[in-house]
Amino acid sequence: MNFSKPDAVDQILAQWNRERPDLDVSAMGPLGRLARLRTHLSREIDAVLSAHGLNSSTFDVLATLRRSGAPYRLSPSDLMATMMVTSGTMTNRIDQLEKQGLVERLPNPDDRRGLLVALTPKGRTLVDEAVTAHVANQERLMAALTVEERQALDALLRRHLSAFE
Repeated sequence: MNFSKPDAVDQILAQWNRERPDLDVSAMGPLGRLARLRTHLSREIDAVLSAHGLNSSTFDVLATLRRSGAPYRLSPSDLMATMMVTSGTMTNRIDQLEKQGLVERLPNPDDRRGLLVALTPKGRTLVDEAVTAHVANQERLMAALTVEERQALDALLRRHLSAFE
């Protein structure tokens, strides 16, 4: 594999190894790199979403509704489960999107007391534009890795994530 030059995390590890040779700080390397990558990637992703008038939270709601398939509507509890947020947070997000005309609340035909959150035509158009730009941006952000490296990284991250989920 072709690895790049040492990074800031390497310097941090060297400092800890010098100052605390009694500690095994090897886990700090991948965790530190993941944290630093998260910061860089979030900044790049937020810039693309912002160009569409969205942030990661509002995009998540719209994208979840869009990928759910026609008729692009889910109950608030289904949205909450998918996004792992509290009911108050979900209500706030839905309120914001409803004010912008991107979603609407509809009566749930299967539960007279319940509601469904549905994409409006305006919301569907916006999320389709945003997700197209988002996917192109993700491709750009992963361009430093070959297809094989991406697959290997994805497999390792999947295995690690499954230990938590």
